Amino acid sequence: MPELPEVELTRRRLEPDLVGKRIERVEARIPKLRLPIPGELATVLPGRTIRSVGRRGKYLLFDCEAGWLIVHLGMTGFLRFLAEPAQPGKHDHLDICLGAGSVLRFHDPRRFGTVAWTTDAPAGHPLLAGIGPEPFTAAFDGDYLFKVSRSRRVAVKQLIMNGATVAGVGNIYANEALFRAAIRPDRPASSLTPRECERLALAVREVLEESIDQGSTYRVAEETVAYHPLAFTVYGRGKERCTRCNGALEGIRLGNRSTVYCPRCQR
Repeated sequence: MPELPEVELTRRRLEPDLVGKRIERVEARIPKLRLPIPGELATVLPGRTIRSVGRRGKYLLFDCEAGWLIVHLGMTGFLRFLAEPAQPGKHDHLDICLGAGSVLRFHDPRRFGTVAWTTDAPAGHPLLAGIGPEPFTAAFDGDYLFKVSRSRRVAVKQLIMNGATVAGVGNIYANEALFRAAIRPDRPASSLTPRECERLALAVREVLEESIDQGSTYRVAEETVAYHPLAFTVYGRGKERCTRCNGALEGIRLGNRSTVYCPRCQR
């Protein structure tokens, strides 16, 4: 599913085309995705201008004057700005129709995405209120990670994938960050030392920043949204050779997620 780098790149891609655009109408072709699509969008959004495109964790936030449109891409969701839109396809479930005939179109084959609306500050919305600190801020550092891990018996990989611990770290980047920090993904979180927490917090920031800088692993082609690995060191490389020690990488399941690590380099 799209993780923080993919969502941030979506935000950056859409922002120049959307900010300042006036919304003409809303066309919802299905009543719900993961959650019901708010019916009031058809009445509250027309006539409003999109003032900014923000992000909180894996959620996109569209400031539409009267409130905020909150969008989560789910497993297969993708947002396109179309200056000259074609007829909507089977999985094009929502159009935000803008001036000059342009459209912001939400495409989601599996319908696991979310579209919500709030007139209050979005940080207090139930979808966002429990999200932990953004990984690029000073609030997320080794000291913070050490404090939140003290009483946690869950595997360290599950800890950093928990959105209440840190915003936006999914399976791909958790694998990569733990390899870079030389920490076994199945270790109890409470076993981490202060120095290991410093390494891990730094590694999380670095792998996310590098993915954004490279253009992420997220691509869309025709009707399909998929990951296309760029230069992963462990993710998706089970049974291949470690890029550090040339030993065999191992694959396990943690929290029902595929996990790959190097038993020699990660302790």
